Amino acid sequence: MSIPVSLRESLHDPVFWARYTFAAEDGPGADRLGALEDLLDDDDDDDEQDTALDVAFDVGGGHRVLLGVDTRLGAYEFGITGPDSAEPAELGWDDLAHWHPYALRWSELDLICQAIAVRDPQLTHPGVPMTLLCRFTAVFDDDDVDRAVASVNAAYAALRPPDWDGYWPSGADWLERADFRGQKVVWRHDEAGNAWAEQDDDHDTDFYSTRVTPPTETGEHFPHTRLRTLLAAAETTVRTGSHP
Repeated sequence: MSIPVSLRESLHDPVFWARYTFAAEDGPGADRLGALEDLLDDDDDDDEQDTALDVAFDVGGGHRVLLGVDTRLGAYEFGITGPDSAEPAELGWDDLAHWHPYALRWSELDLICQAIAVRDPQLTHPGVPMTLLCRFTAVFDDDDVDRAVASVNAAYAALRPPDWDGYWPSGADWLERADFRGQKVVWRHDEAGNAWAEQDDDHDTDFYSTRVTPPTETGEHFPHTRLRTLLAAAETTVRTGSHP
């Protein structure tokens, strides 16, 4: 399993999830924190308790999805790397200041998580990868949102300690931040298969993403080609069942 031991242990801790999902910062689920708020206040007194961690999920063909986690700063980074990549490519980031998290469509997240499960049977689907990566995914008018919410909910529920009945993140919490139905987001595609989003002016919620421009000959604001290559590798992994 490619998850640091300290993070692996945190995956069953409601305090970790309250911070990771921003419920501790009045995000979705904040109304259910209850007595957990006292534990969160205690954690504020110990800046050394949470440290920055890096996670790499293998999807096959030498391609990996990268996640940077810093719950102390409330900052999370999302990127990818491939077999010929000198440096990782940034897809998005999430924080409490200038967030641009929405890098993936639901079908892409689902494919990536399926491929991760093939490469590492300990990371079942839906499971840990989905709980950690869904924050970088949004849903739109043409998505099967009920299925998406059910999958995210099942992934969170699988990590919940059996004797814990307090706050725990849910698929509904995720949807509250990820739902762009009716927000005039339109997806465009080119002949190569690259996809990017455009949002009309008449909307209530801004779509904060770096995936809002097409590829250009002089460079890419968003690493379209590298993402497309990673998704193709993930599809091959799922289709062929290519274990390490």
